[in-house]
Amino acid sequence: MGRIPLQLFEPRYLDMLSDCMKSDRGFVVVLIKEGDEVAGECEFYGVGTYVRLVDFRKLENGLLGITIEGTSKVLLTESTKGADGLYSGRIEHLIEEEYVPLPDEHLELATLLEQLERHPAIQALNMSVDYEDGRQVGWRLVELLPLSKEEKQFLLELTDPLERLKQIEYFLSLMEQ
Repeated sequence: MGRIPLQLFEPRYLDMLSDCMKSDRGFVVVLIKEGDEVAGECEFYGVGTYVRLVDFRKLENGLLGITIEGTSKVLLTESTKGADGLYSGRIEHLIEEEYVPLPDEHLELATLLEQLERHPAIQALNMSVDYEDGRQVGWRLVELLPLSKEEKQFLLELTDPLERLKQIEYFLSLMEQ
């Protein structure tokens, strides 16, 4: 799966990251559906991504910069808020999508992805993409395109790589208008 950079500064996340590193495990990134995590209670979407830390460094602004890499889609079955404000929960790993060769009708999406990967910020993520794999092309575009969080969530929740590619093309057509 893909990689994204994050900046950490809140003690609860620094503690979580330390625990993950000590126990050699990852954590789940899931989008907030309603509410505000910092100010109070919130509701999460049901599908998220299990991630692992692949790099960390101190940033010029003094914060901790990390790069995480998704390893699998997960279903959030339960969540609770701890005394420190950090949410924890139970997850189920979802079945991995099967390899799908990129159909000729979606070759332009692979070309777009190659163009996006030339940007220095994307190159810094050191991603590896199989441009013949329809799953990977779709996943990387969902990560990199300037889509709304709801659109990204919708695309993440799809289980058919070909349908994801069709929907990406639809969202791109809306951007062009």
